[in-house]
Amino acid sequence: MAIEIKMPALSPTMEEGKLAKWLVKEGDSVSSGDIMAEIETDKATMEFEAVDEGTIGKITVPEGTEGVKVGTVIALLAEEDEDVSDVAAMSAPAAEPEKAKPEPKPETENSESKPAEPAPAPATPAASKPAISKDGRVIASPLAKRLAAEKGVDLDSLTGSGPNGRIIKADVEAAQPGTAKPKAAAPAPANDAAPVAKPASVEMAAETRALLDERIPHSVEKLSGMRKTIARRLTQSMQEAPHIYLTVDIRLDKLMAMRAELNAALEKQGVKISVNDMLVKALGKALIDVPECNVSFAGAELIKYERADVSVAVSIPNGLITPIVQDANGKTFSQIAAATKDLGKRAKEGKLKPEEYQGGTASISNMGMMGIKHFTAVINPPQATILAIGAGEKRPWVMPDGSLGVATVMTATGSFDHRAVDGADGARLMAAFKEYVESPLGMVA
Repeated sequence: MAIEIKMPALSPTMEEGKLAKWLVKEGDSVSSGDIMAEIETDKATMEFEAVDEGTIGKITVPEGTEGVKVGTVIALLAEEDEDVSDVAAMSAPAAEPEKAKPEPKPETENSESKPAEPAPAPATPAASKPAISKDGRVIASPLAKRLAAEKGVDLDSLTGSGPNGRIIKADVEAAQPGTAKPKAAAPAPANDAAPVAKPASVEMAAETRALLDERIPHSVEKLSGMRKTIARRLTQSMQEAPHIYLTVDIRLDKLMAMRAELNAALEKQGVKISVNDMLVKALGKALIDVPECNVSFAGAELIKYERADVSVAVSIPNGLITPIVQDANGKTFSQIAAATKDLGKRAKEGKLKPEEYQGGTASISNMGMMGIKHFTAVINPPQATILAIGAGEKRPWVMPDGSLGVATVMTATGSFDHRAVDGADGARLMAAFKEYVESPLGMVA
């Protein structure tokens, strides 16, 4: 009997993925451990290995298919005593229903497009006639008339939802552009070099169409799996975690002087330490000093960590990912530099393993290299702490002897989940972080 090859769960939270590329074809022989396909999760592209031996008899989900649910049969494997042609003629019972979801993209690609079915209803001739004035004109608001003219919508075909059947803006916006008969829109394009609206490249959901301003040149594209995940998780974070923000100004002169000495000493080894590498270490040490902030809120319990695994925010072409520097408190500056360089490179290539970006005990987001002076970051659940690092810049500064001088100063803001971290504990963490940065020898002692 043919062996069903199913869409794997490549991470604990994965529910669906994109079958990006098949590396085998029907008729190919595979052994356990052979790479069969590349699968895109919400964060990375991962290789899928065969766990059985046999011959690929049928590929039931073509490459490029998005939204393939975990557990969907994606291929059939013929065993040694089976005829490959018989397997190729088979239809996997579980494959077809799952495959049907991503295939008809215009209508059923995802749940967001379902509301589009009732949307055209207002644009079709309704059973009741629109309100008519004494002189025979359709009663509509001035804004509705202007929008109808721009969209080429015939007001006679609409049913007004306003008082006494009056056609209002919402009635016109609900009409599908081009589905209603335009009154005088036909001759207009002859004298207009540009069309009123550029056709959308994808089928839009009803809520998208309601927000769209057809007068402005535009394009519409589907959200990537990563962007959907970012939107869902950060919305969840802001809705569920009451954020408290604590800000401190930190002098960087001693840290930068130490960095220059370290890089000069490590130059022959090809190691270059960045300011951010040193800040990762400082946060790791501060989290161990103030364990009340090295926690996760779990509803009925509070998880307390004994090691500081710091997630470092990295911008990639399709969004944001947070690879983890494990044991940041125990690593040396050069070890952190090597880890962040490797993780950042593989993050941008989409080659991180789930365990390298899922988890962590706290996060750091540095936008100083972009010239951002101050910002607040959204907590990365289930963590309870994230630090937002601004740019180091020359500022007037009161020196230890009381004189006024110029120092290199940065602004750091901690965001804390107030369900798990009290304000006083958050303040202690910021004070400890500041102490390590301003007296960096404490990180190597």
